Amino acid sequence: MRKVIVSNLISLDGYAAGPGGDVMALPFDTTFSDYNLELMRAADMLVSGATTYRGFVSYWPPIADDPAQPEVERAISRRHLELDHLVVSDTLTEAETGPWREITRIVRRAEARDAIAELKQGEGGSLVAFGSMTTWNDLLAAGLVDELHMMVGAGVLINGVPAFSVRPPGPMLLTGARQLGNSNLALLVYSLG
Repeated sequence: MRKVIVSNLISLDGYAAGPGGDVMALPFDTTFSDYNLELMRAADMLVSGATTYRGFVSYWPPIADDPAQPEVERAISRRHLELDHLVVSDTLTEAETGPWREITRIVRRAEARDAIAELKQGEGGSLVAFGSMTTWNDLLAAGLVDELHMMVGAGVLINGVPAFSVRPPGPMLLTGARQLGNSNLALLVYSLG
């Protein structure tokens, strides 16, 4: 059985983006990309909403062959081409999938829970969601998220987009906590039972 893993960078006060959805307000550093690549290497599929997907497909494809980019970013770009993408959206069109058309499946919001439940029954690597708070909060409410990987950064935003809009349907068990490298990011891993 496959796991659904949600990975998000959040501020110390629990925001997943700044005012107006500005993710660049978050306290990033290079260990953020290192950890995301680690999750992507163990995954078979990325799950996202339309906003996150549009951001990914507009940013990542040219990075793979750009020698000016750090190797971790180039590796993430290449991994995007190797993974299937499932996008939960009522607005995204096939024309917007660009170079990822062959590896992208669009699922309407009303069908997302059933689609994820079916995918979880299969064999293989995990299904990972980065960003996409609306999408993963809905999956969380339905009891379909197996693990939360929250990277907590040393920044306070006071205002913005909160990471959580629902309560988990059951208990959360802290299964891991560590500093990422020598960074100011703490990784908290929770298993949902």
